[in-house]
Amino acid sequence: MELAYIPSPSRGVLYLGPIPLRGYAFCIIIGVFVAVWLGNKRWIARGGRAGTVADIAVWAVPFGLVGGRLYHVITDYELYFSEGRDWVDALKVWEGGLGIWGAIALGALGAWIGARRRGIPMPAYADAVAPGIAFAQAIGRWGNWFNQELYGRETDVPWAVHITSAADGRVPGYYHPTFLYESLWCVGVALLVIWADRRFRMGHGRAFALYVAAYCAGRFWIEYMRVDEAHHILGLRLNNWTAMIVFLLAVVYIGVSAKKRPGREAEVEPGAEESAEEDAEAQDAGDAKKDAPEASGVTEASDAADVSGVTDVTEVSEVDDGAGSARKG
Repeated sequence: MELAYIPSPSRGVLYLGPIPLRGYAFCIIIGVFVAVWLGNKRWIARGGRAGTVADIAVWAVPFGLVGGRLYHVITDYELYFSEGRDWVDALKVWEGGLGIWGAIALGALGAWIGARRRGIPMPAYADAVAPGIAFAQAIGRWGNWFNQELYGRETDVPWAVHITSAADGRVPGYYHPTFLYESLWCVGVALLVIWADRRFRMGHGRAFALYVAAYCAGRFWIEYMRVDEAHHILGLRLNNWTAMIVFLLAVVYIGVSAKKRPGREAEVEPGAEESAEEDAEAQDAGDAKKDAPEASGVTEASDAADVSGVTDVTEVSEVDDGAGSARKG
């Protein structure tokens, strides 16, 4: 008896006239906005300028999308270049298929280019945006729900996802919603990094490394549950091996970095403090200018009152002199 399950959308795209509105793309876009918004707040808190995160994201996001797609196409090349397949489908990013490993790797390259142009240390920038990236992944995983993909083994748990599409070899049924597991895990990773960064004042890329290590730990067991086609090495899926290797590299980086460069960067963006002081001075000058007309008006009113008083006294004196002259006459 079916008690409960997560229904799948009947389709992953809606049409606004001739314009397709794809759920997968919406999830990616919303995730990017959240990452930039949170990254900007954290960057300012570290002493950087507002808007710097968005400026560098202009480089990082396109590189990340290309890297994510390249990783997916290379590791699942048979979906696009085997007999009976159309290689043009490899360009259709909106239909799903972005590898997080390639997205982070090439996205980091794009961010490095943008940071270098601004004279900003890349590790400090990575620390600022790390939780936002995790939140973006949490949101982006719901794009897989719209496409009815990346689910786990069959199950009868009440939170099973109901797959209804039979396209691309899918078998309709009830499966573990691994997209949901990863989404929730990424939220936990983001909160962990925020807490650890505040508690230990992590710097020089260690907050980003913590995000990487924590994500890999979750990705390993979630990947192990998936049933979609994948390349295997020594009985493990390729992404399991990738998660293990990247996890070890991140942990080693945290240890080595903590010994060689303890603490946090004293300055994350050249000229940011001077700019903040100039903005504060400009604000004070603006406030003073706003108050000036009011003070001037009070002074003018006071001067007018003084002149009026003098005139009145003079007139009264003249009247008294006239009256005295009349009495004498």
